[in-house]
Formats: sequence, structure tokens, C-alpha cells
Amino acid sequence: MLQQLRDIVERVARATSLPQALDTLVASTCHAMKAEVCSVYIADEETQSYRLIATKGLKKSRRNVSLKFGEGLVGYVGQRAEPINVAEATRHKHYKHLRGIGEEPFHSFLGTPIIHRRKVMGVLVVQQREQRLFDESEESFLVTLAAQLAIALAHARAQGVWLKSNETLTIDAVASSPGVAVATGYWDDDQPRLENVLPMSTLDVDLELERLLVAMEKAKTEFRRLRKRFDSDLKNDTLAIFDLFSHLLNDPMLRRDLEAKIRNRAQAEWAVRQVVESYSARFAQMSDSYLRERAQDLRELGQRLLYYLSNDSQPEFDWPEMRVLFTRELTAAILAAIPRDKLAGVVSMEGASNSHAAILLRAMGVPAIMGAEYEPKSVHGKQVVVDGYGGRVLVEPSEPVLDEYRQLMQEEVELYDKVEQELNKPCVTADGLTVQVNLNAGLSADTSISVNQGVDGVGLYRTEVPFLLQRSFPSEDEQYHLYRDVLHAYQNKQVVMRTLDVGGDKPLPYLSIEEDNPFLGWRGIRFTLDHPDIFLIQLRAMLRASIGLDNLDILLPMISGIVELEEALALVNQAYTEVAKQAVEMSQVLHRPRIGVMVEVPSLLYQLDHLKGRVDFLSIGTNDLTQYLLAVDRNNVRVASLYDALHPSVISALDLILAKAKALHLPVCVCGELAGDPLGALLLVGMGYDSLSMNNRNVARIKYILRQANAAELAAIADECRSAISPHVIRDALTKYIESHQLGGFIRAGKE
Repeated sequence: MLQQLRDIVERVARATSLPQALDTLVASTCHAMKAEVCSVYIADEETQSYRLIATKGLKKSRRNVSLKFGEGLVGYVGQRAEPINVAEATRHKHYKHLRGIGEEPFHSFLGTPIIHRRKVMGVLVVQQREQRLFDESEESFLVTLAAQLAIALAHARAQGVWLKSNETLTIDAVASSPGVAVATGYWDDDQPRLENVLPMSTLDVDLELERLLVAMEKAKTEFRRLRKRFDSDLKNDTLAIFDLFSHLLNDPMLRRDLEAKIRNRAQAEWAVRQVVESYSARFAQMSDSYLRERAQDLRELGQRLLYYLSNDSQPEFDWPEMRVLFTRELTAAILAAIPRDKLAGVVSMEGASNSHAAILLRAMGVPAIMGAEYEPKSVHGKQVVVDGYGGRVLVEPSEPVLDEYRQLMQEEVELYDKVEQELNKPCVTADGLTVQVNLNAGLSADTSISVNQGVDGVGLYRTEVPFLLQRSFPSEDEQYHLYRDVLHAYQNKQVVMRTLDVGGDKPLPYLSIEEDNPFLGWRGIRFTLDHPDIFLIQLRAMLRASIGLDNLDILLPMISGIVELEEALALVNQAYTEVAKQAVEMSQVLHRPRIGVMVEVPSLLYQLDHLKGRVDFLSIGTNDLTQYLLAVDRNNVRVASLYDALHPSVISALDLILAKAKALHLPVCVCGELAGDPLGALLLVGMGYDSLSMNNRNVARIKYILRQANAAELAAIADECRSAISPHVIRDALTKYIESHQLGGFIRAGKE
């Protein structure tokens, strides 16, 4: 029956509309299974019922035929979310007779749920006159077919294909920039795409090399112009995006590889596609979501080169009014072409929440969602609502819904102004608990005055980015100057620098690493211990940079055991001895920095007692800790819903770490995404944490929220959460608290 299954799927895929596809499906299924009836029922959340939308063998009724959730055999299938196979349907306790569709003669019944990402979207049913149970092969066939149908129906729902006349099209995707927008939708798909470039050779190598050179110069000019345009509006950490593009365009390795492809007779466009896809693939294999999404930035660079290979100037968006931009893939160049006062929001088919485009949008305060699936004609020219909190778009919603969102927009403006005005106030709870709020930095040195404001220090500085962007390992002097700039920018504030965290999951362009499972492979401290020369160079650069400033802390990543730690500490001591000696010779004094470990590998939880006397502080990376504890890759869409930093197991681990840290008299800071989340920050403070580190965009709002909170009340809520068995219970308790303090605007419309 496998071939029959393939034939059905192919015929359904060739259908030009959903009704035609479903009619083809039910007819083909009847033929393949020799069944007399095949029907498709679709879940209608609004009416809480299953609607019959396609059938072969039953009478087509003029009225809507439906069964309430849990009603009849169809409802029973949906309720149990598993196949139901009965020989005599009328004798089953859940049977319900539907008048007027002629199902009386059919005795045997086999129904299976149509499930997409754990949600029952409908029920697929076959029936026969003969009283018999369908055999295992038939049941397996129908289950497999339902799984295929689920994908098609999910796609159709996203496209708004089967909506009822009074139903609003809702597009769900990834919330990438918070906020709310209400405006007319505008679809733009004029940008070139790498995947559309086909293999093509050339006879004139010199001409293609010249075309490439001109395109690269135009792109460099454009990125300089973009940086200048945004200079007065954005902070240095965001402007560094354009520096990254310029750096890549000046990279001799990239230019050499492009030229090599052309000299091998490839047309310039084809050379760009091959090289850019090769480079971006390296980043795409990294487990760190921030660095993995740099792969998209490399593709954006490639697409700008494609654009300038065939165009002389940048297109302009001449909009008479505020618009929501719908695009296949958002780039910094597109953003720069749109007047800021005309861009209400952005909805992109591709991209992720940590892409450079998303970073720019957050810095600009433009609400956006990414990874959306929609039909362009269903949104272009329509009034839409972009919910950047919940990650959804509403197309032509009702007037009451529009009024509600317009009110939210007004509240947004007032809330933002209030939070920013209080940025420099100390973070002290209503009952007097001081919480240290630090910055996670990494894309740039984050040395602008505006970034320094409002933070107590740098809780995590990622040192690997310069390594990933160089054509070879940066020298000790190169690293020294970079670290010195960072430490100098935060004089009188501690800066925690994490040692090189590259390896199997973050391969360097100049060091090939191939592993079956890089997430659990040669990375972090494992890599640097295997390359003590590289490790010592970095340590010496850090220590030299700290002389006279004395605000350096060194953090060791991916420590899984005490043996690793001791090996790393031996190298730290060696570097310290060497630099201290040099300092004395130059009449300087090197103060020994504090040394800490990143608690992110679960095995370390059971060796915390052995850290006493070996390290000076702990930092908790909740992102990897959660991923490893739950065995969930949060970037895998099939299981991403299982990734939840508020999972009871994660909370228990955080409790254990804090208790051990207090017993060992070790300061501890949480520097994962949980610390920058309003609910997460409240829970952490309630659990007893008093040091949090987060991205710059979260600093002002987290400080504001904590100033309104009462630490004693948060401690009581944390006690409740410790006994929870579900992250939903924990989230509900925290949400109730934040709403009771009129802070619901910070989490409103949050998507489950």
C-alpha cells in the first residue's frame, strides 16, 4: 500500500485548491482501502466542534454538519487523539446518529486524528457496510495518510484558505520584536534570492571579476551609508552589524574564494551563491542560537552582492502612510530604504529572533514577527494587526479588536517612556532588596556611553566573535587592544569575560571541525584545553588588558568536571605568572582577577561542593542548562515547544545551584535568557538570586519591574512554584502576580 499512499499524496499535492485537494483525498482513499466512505472533519475552535468539510460516500447536506468536541465517534477520536476502530459503530457508547447524510447503512468505523505539533486539527474517517474491524495494515495506512494531511492542512490554515466568511485570518510565527502595530499591509518581494541562482559558466573571466569587484565596492559604500544613517538613532552594539558586513567584504579569504570560483569559469552570481552558502553553513551548524543566526547575515551579504551585480542603486519605498512590511526575507538594506516614520511593523517569511534584522527592529522599536507562513495576496493592501508579543498577525480583524489593539499601542508608548526615564535608578525592590543588573555583550565592544548607562557591569562578554570573523587566530596584541577597550569603557565596573567558546558547535572558518553531534562535542573548554597555545594567548591578552583597571573577571565555559577545571586553572596560573613578571619589569602591578565557571552542563551540578577553594564565582547559563536538562534542541521546530526554562526540573536545578553557592560562599549570577524575561527575573529574585545579566534591550524594563515588586512576596510565590509539576502552573502564578501589580503590559499577549 506504500505506492498507493505516495500516489494519493502526489495527487493531493497537484490540486489547485483545498476543496479539490480534499475531494481528491477522500475519493483516492476510498479506492485504495476499498472503503465505501471516507470523510474529513475539521476542528473549529470558535464553535468547539468538528465540521464535515469533505466526504465520499455520504450525502452532501445543504446544512453544516458538525459534532461538538467529544461528541460522537468523531469527537471521541479527537478527544483521545488516537485511532478508534470498531466493527459496529451503532453499538459504541459514543456513537451519535447524524441525520440527513445517509450513514445508517455503514457499520464498521475507523477514525484517526489529524495532528500537527500536538494539536488535533481534525479527524479522518473511513466506513464500510460490512461489520468488521479494519486490519492493522489498513489502520497503519490511514494513520500515515492523516500525518501527511496534517501538514497540508496546517499550511492551508496559515494561508487562510478555509476560513469562514466572518473569521479573521490569524498568522502565527516567532515573536521577534515586541510591540503592536495597526496599519495597511504591503508585500515586497523584489529582493534577489541566493537559491534562485542557477549554475552558469562564463567565457569572459575578466569581465566577471570586474563585475564582482564593482558589486563589492557598491555594497561597502551602502553599508557605510547605512551605518551613518542609523548613527544618531542606534547604539554601538546595534551599529556593529554594519561593521560586520564591511569586515566580511574586506576579508581576503572571502575575496580569494569568490575569485577562485570565477577563475574556474563560474559566472559571478553563481560564484557568490556557492561561496556564501559554504560560509553560512559553518555558522548554521553552531548550537549557540546567537551565533547560528549569523548564518542568515552571511546570506544577506550574499544577496546584497547579487543585487549590485544587476542594479546600480538602492530602491526606495515611497509610502504615503504607515505600512506593515510583508517580505520573504528582511535585510538591513530594506530597512534603511523605508522612512522610519512610515514603517509600522514587519512580517517576514524567513529569519529568526536573533538575526541582525531582528536586532535592528528591536533597536528601532518596530514590532515584528518572523518565520511566518502566508499567501501574499491575502495580506497585501489589507488592514492588519502585528502582535510582536504573541508572535501573530490578524488580517482584517473586527472593529472591537482593532480598538483593543490601538489602546495597547497607546499604553506601549506611555510604558516605554516611563521605563526609559527611570533607567539610571538603582534596582531596589519595594521592600529594599538590591538586585545587580548586568549586561550580556558580544557583537561589539559595547563601548558607547548609552550602553553603559543603567547597568552595574558586564555579566557576560563573549570573546569568540572576533575569532569567528577573522581569517586566522587573532594575535595576542589584537586581542589585548579589544579587551582593553571593553575594560576601559566599564571603569569601576566588573567585566566578566568568557574564554573562547568555539569548537564542534561553532567551527572556525580557518579550522575545520566535523562531528556527528557537535552539540555534545568538541567545544568550549574542551577545545581550549586541547589547544593550550591558543588558550594561553587569550589569557595573557586579557590579563595584560586588565593592568591598571583591575575590573576583569575570567569565566570558563562548558566545564563538566573538576579535572577539566584543574587543567584550566593550571593554564590560568601559568599565564598569570608570565604577565605578572612582565608587569613588574614595566613597574606595573597585575592584580589577580576572579575566576569563575559557567554552570551549564548538568554533570557539574553534582560536583559543586568540589568548587570550594578552586573558583571565586559562578555564572549560570540557563539556555544550555535547560537544553541539556530537558534533552531538547529549542531550535528544532518539532520539539521547540518542549523547551521551557520555567520547567520544574530547571527550577530545581537553579535551587540546588543557589543553595550550594551560598554554602560555599560563592557569588552567583544568572546570565541566560531567563534573567532578561520579566517572569523569569521575578522568579529568580524570589528564589534568592540577586545578580542577573541580560541583553541591553531588557535592562530598563527588568529594572523597572523589579522596583515595583516585593521580594518577600516573590519568595512566597517561588515556594509555590517549587511544588509545581508543570511549567504552565509556574507561569500562571507569576503572571497573576505581575498583573496584580499593574505590570501586565510587559508580558501581554504572550504566546504559550
